[in-house]
Amino acid sequence: MESNKIDELAAKVMTLAQNTATVNLRFLQSAISVLKQEKYDGKITTDGRMLYYDPIYILRAYKTNKCYPERWYLHILFHCVFRHWFVTERINTELWDLACDIAVESIINELGVSAIPQQTEQIKAAEQLRGTTGFLTAEKLYDFFLNNHISANEMEKLQNLFSFDEHAIWYMRNMGNASGNSQSENSGLNGILYSNTTTGPSTLLAAEWQEISERMQTDLETFSKKRGNNAGTLVQNLAAVNRERYDYSAFLKKFAVMRETMRVNDDEFDYIFYTYGLNMYKNMPLIEPLEYKDERRIRDFVIAIDTSGSVAGELVQTFVKKTYNILKQSESFHSKVNIHIIQCDAAIQEDVKITSQEEFDHYLQQMTLKGLGGTDFRPVFSYVNSLVNCGEFNDLRGLIYFTDGYGDFPARQPDYHTAFVFIDDEYNNYDVPVWAIKLILQRNEI
Repeated sequence: MESNKIDELAAKVMTLAQNTATVNLRFLQSAISVLKQEKYDGKITTDGRMLYYDPIYILRAYKTNKCYPERWYLHILFHCVFRHWFVTERINTELWDLACDIAVESIINELGVSAIPQQTEQIKAAEQLRGTTGFLTAEKLYDFFLNNHISANEMEKLQNLFSFDEHAIWYMRNMGNASGNSQSENSGLNGILYSNTTTGPSTLLAAEWQEISERMQTDLETFSKKRGNNAGTLVQNLAAVNRERYDYSAFLKKFAVMRETMRVNDDEFDYIFYTYGLNMYKNMPLIEPLEYKDERRIRDFVIAIDTSGSVAGELVQTFVKKTYNILKQSESFHSKVNIHIIQCDAAIQEDVKITSQEEFDHYLQQMTLKGLGGTDFRPVFSYVNSLVNCGEFNDLRGLIYFTDGYGDFPARQPDYHTAFVFIDDEYNNYDVPVWAIKLILQRNEI
């Protein structure tokens, strides 16, 4: 067959696949309009900008099963919606490829498009994984594969079930090399996916797809209810990829209050002119030194811990230790500190005052969770307000509340800054009062 004829027929097949997605899945229209198609020598792949396909490969697949190109089109499209191609150099490419393929194929099976039959063997394998990971998102699957040994036979079996497109272009585009394989790093999720440090066309393209996926998520919050559970994995993946990612260390440093301390401001004071004046005019400086400089310093601070039954002791200890270590950094710590670590469920269970590193080290060694009842945020604020009123704090400006669930908030805004740090691995969102700062972190981000 002539080359032009092959290209023409393959283009028609891909157009048919696109039209099938457009008719059956209206919420994908914005994504479909962005992803353009172009032929190339290989199989089928995407870099987030184009869908590349080999005309001969497509026609052979279509001859074998007319549903294949339609399924492959959706597979590629979901890779783009979830920005699977936007990764950094420390990713384990083999595990990430498999996790992404399982996630998108599971979504296609759940959507129940009549023109694209479900794959029974895929569904069985996916359900087994769901029993362990809880969610069939690429992030959860990757984390599971990374932290649990998966045999070569099991890897090959899953790849044969779920993988058919090529991903090498993802790593060439983002990392500037052909393989992009840094498996020796064995890096986890924190700081690896959706890098904020990458600049250039890939970042701009990722931002465009992020806007599309966020719009899809909003639409599906209503759409999925009408379809029952059919869009469940799709909604979970959208929630995972659109979840705001925080650097807790950076946040806490910004949360640190401004406190005026007596120190020469080196940024504004010029020693050259100052010394020149002393030498030339005999103790007559040309510029007076600035005596005061605003610095980020912590003196009075409260770390509140929700000790309801679902909070794990090891996680709490890690959080407290990390928070204290960030606060004690030279630019964040006052010469003298007064930090209260308060445990509370539905009532105050413990209040430990920390004034030195030695006291903190001793506290960590002896720390045990107390209470393990329900969750109510109000007792902490009432108790802290009473401490303020009796003069326990000279200038309390910060309270961090560590929790993993819902609770009742105080009716009135306190006189100090407050941040709630929620630990949630299930992509939930939490409502907090307008006066409070909210962070939602996953366990591996603590």
